[in-house]
Amino acid sequence: MSDDEGTGEDYLFKIVIIGDSAVGKSNLLSRYARNEFSPHSKATIGVEFQTQTMEINGKEVKAQIWDTAGQERFRAVTSAYYRGAAGALIVYDISRRTTFDSVGRWLDELKTHSDTTVARILVGNKCDLETIRDVSVEEGKSLAEAEGLFFMETSALDSTNVNKAFELVIREIYNNVSRKVLNSDTQKAELTVNRVTLTETDGSKKTQNFSCCSR
Repeated sequence: MSDDEGTGEDYLFKIVIIGDSAVGKSNLLSRYARNEFSPHSKATIGVEFQTQTMEINGKEVKAQIWDTAGQERFRAVTSAYYRGAAGALIVYDISRRTTFDSVGRWLDELKTHSDTTVARILVGNKCDLETIRDVSVEEGKSLAEAEGLFFMETSALDSTNVNKAFELVIREIYNNVSRKVLNSDTQKAELTVNRVTLTETDGSKKTQNFSCCSR
């Protein structure tokens, strides 16, 4: 959504991070928002969010990033937070195949509770655990391609691709919004052009008046 109140940012987007418990969602968010990492972070209770601002094409874009708890007992609470989301990171742990197998369920839940134009990226987190990898890069890429998702492997521990993943989603949301605005303006212009006024001038001649405006 754009900000018309003059409060600072030009756009404010809501992004959710989803995935099984202990895949590193909270550490991904803290690494991106505060450049912090906690090796002993506890499971998120309920929902928390951080905000981050970036500039795109001269516009100030603020992302409000929600960290939804992955534990099953909190799903009824967090489902409400999908609504209004413009972007989503679906996270799994490359060293735990069960978290990868759950991606389909998280995608189904996202589709149920959010708009179809949500910018989505599949994130294989903890790529620093290469020696105990349980999900290959190829498997992640294949699933992402099949579901129409962006894909990236990250490490909240050493910062690998963390900023890139979030910024990719934010830029895609911005592009989606820009396309909607452009399409809306184009449709308005076409409707105005097609609105032809026939005015009789001398009883026999008719003048066609065309007017066109972009907004």
